[in-house]
Amino acid sequence: MTLKVFLKLVEIQTKIASLFPFLLGILFAQFYFGTINIGNTLLFFLAMLLFDLTTTAINNLMDYQKAKDVSYKENTNIIGQEKIAEKTVIQLILMMLTFASLLGLWLVFRTNILLLFLGGACFIVGIFYTFGPLPISRMPLGEALSGVVMGFGIFFIAVYVNVAPTTLIDLSFHGTTFLLEGNVLTILKIFLVSLPTVFLIANIMLANNTCDLEQDISNHRFTLPFYIGKSNAVLLFNLLMYASYVMVILAVIFRLLHPILLGVLITLIPIRKNLQQFNQRQVKEETFSVAIKNISLFCGVEILLLAVSLGLN
Repeated sequence: MTLKVFLKLVEIQTKIASLFPFLLGILFAQFYFGTINIGNTLLFFLAMLLFDLTTTAINNLMDYQKAKDVSYKENTNIIGQEKIAEKTVIQLILMMLTFASLLGLWLVFRTNILLLFLGGACFIVGIFYTFGPLPISRMPLGEALSGVVMGFGIFFIAVYVNVAPTTLIDLSFHGTTFLLEGNVLTILKIFLVSLPTVFLIANIMLANNTCDLEQDISNHRFTLPFYIGKSNAVLLFNLLMYASYVMVILAVIFRLLHPILLGVLITLIPIRKNLQQFNQRQVKEETFSVAIKNISLFCGVEILLLAVSLGLN
């Protein structure tokens, strides 16, 4: 397998979705808690990236194996297009999953045992997102779980590995007893700040499923747009985008973010044009990219302004 084929198999262009909550989490940890741990940050980045590549490879393998449409298997799915042996894909998945797990365990050793449960929960959702007899991606829960696990999960862990465990939530053992303690208010603050990435990552899946609705039905994939209808899916896509701005405004009002973050409102003009384009046509080759453009523009500006706020704080 060549590098070019590998990058297509793991859809390297989509990894930007996990990069945004990672960067925002690191910057928020510095802004709000005034701390950063370079070693933990690098370990988490590598483990996160490897696992993201793994889940995408699993997704493509499952789609290939479960596809009912022969034309889709041969002409659309990367495994069929490039004639990749399924055994090769499985070996690659196991190798990446093993390395991601080892890096995760190293990070647990450097932080707190609680991270094992937090990371483990993300691993389980990520693997069973497309694997198993009833994958999450083939259910109406795909958007919500992908948004929460990636948008909030990555953001929260990025903060967690950069602060003292007792700052957020801590698990300690004393003989045969254990103690779990944390700060509910601080966790809620982090959740509020992470909500734009939760919404925008959910929108990527929503746009994908809306564009693929007819093809998904022919392949027995009944996603959220199937249950709520294409018009309501488009409406939800718009509402989640605008709700992202509301969350930033609330975070500034509650003094969780610097007022300079209100500068993200300047993205409203180009993003409204993008939304109008998606509202008119939901075609994978033409308008799915709107979801990628929106998260790139919104989160790109948010990251820039958050970085600037570090110097102003």
